[in-house]
Order: sequence, then C-alpha cells, then structure tokens
Amino acid sequence: MIGGSHRGRFITFEGGEGAGKSTQIELLARHLRDGGVDVTSTREPGGTPKAERLREILLSGKIASLGPLAEATLFSAARIDHVDRLIEPTLARGGWVLSDRFADSTRAYQGARGGVSRRDIDLLERAAVGATAPDLTFILDLPPETGLARAAARRQIGVNVDRFEAENIDFHRSLRDAFLDIAARHPLRCCVIDATRSVAEVSQTIRDLIAVRLVDGVRRMAAQ
Repeated sequence: MIGGSHRGRFITFEGGEGAGKSTQIELLARHLRDGGVDVTSTREPGGTPKAERLREILLSGKIASLGPLAEATLFSAARIDHVDRLIEPTLARGGWVLSDRFADSTRAYQGARGGVSRRDIDLLERAAVGATAPDLTFILDLPPETGLARAAARRQIGVNVDRFEAENIDFHRSLRDAFLDIAARHPLRCCVIDATRSVAEVSQTIRDLIAVRLVDGVRRMAAQ
C-alpha cells in the first residue's frame, strides 16, 4: 500500500448535473484499492462534518438571495475545513483522494455563470486551497438535457431537486461552457471526457488517462 514518505495523488471530478461523477469515482476507487492504493473518496461541498452542514445550507437555496459572491464565500469556507481536515492529511500520509467536485465548480457555478469576478474567485481559492491543488481533473462532459434527464431518473421519490439542479436550461448550458473553458485554460491538469458513452467506456478512459498523466503514481502502485 502506498504510504510513508510518498505524497499521495489528488484527483477531482467535475461536470454538470447527471454526468456520472459519483459512479466513476466509485469504480476508480475500487480499481485503485485492488491495486493496493490507500484511497479516500469525498465530495464538495462536504467531506467533513462541518462542511456537510454547510452543504445542507448551500444546496437548500437558503442563501441564494444573498448572491453568488456570498455562495462562493460559503463554498470556500466549507473547502477550507475539507482541505485542512481530510484532503491534506490523506495526501501527506501517501493516500490518494478522489473528490466529487472541488474549486473548479466554484469557478464555473459562481464565477463564470454567477458573475463573481475572476479576481475574487482567485482570492477565495488561494485562501481555501493554498498549495493543495488537484494533480488531475476529469471533466465529464455531456449535453445538459441528457444530464438533467439522468439526474431526474435516479432521483428517489419524494426527494426535491437541489438549488442548482433546479436552475433553467440556459444556466446548465452556460455551466457546460464554463467547464470546457476551464479545461481549455488548464490542459495539463484537465481532461475532458465524453460522458455520453457507457459507464464502462468512461471508466476505462479514466484509467488510461491516469496511466499517462500520473506515471509516477502508477509506477509506485506497481512497485508495491
């Protein structure tokens, strides 16, 4: 198992509603554990008790009336606790972290779509993330109409849509454009994956990209 003096790897999954992030994280975590890797799966907002409480507030829409900057600030507050108490300690001991959303979601939702300036987003991200940036980010891309239909199909009876899923289709189209723009500006970190394909095809693509992009990590896995 990877550990000791080796720092772990931090992989984030981004994309619109219904893109299949949680499914792919589960599959990748299982694959890595089978290879002897210490893996922690988490999500944003959330991941720690305090951040999960903030998640409830954020996704309920209770602070939406305060505007995107207030939302971005609260997301960053949750992220600070997440990084300090879960992500950074796991990486420091040599574990791998797989996160369903991270700072790119704030850039897409509250930045590009919400209108919060890039300067303000940069300041919040610097305070919340520091040096704990992802090694690799998978952006699962698909038409928003497809993603929303998938999200509706998987939703349990009696469960309401969250604050962001309930937005109109123009919001979700802009969100997709925002994620693709992030990927274009950070090509060494971000990989755009066609999420309209089967679960198995997407999963294999993710494994192949890890083998190419995180060569050192894969070599360490094989050496254990």
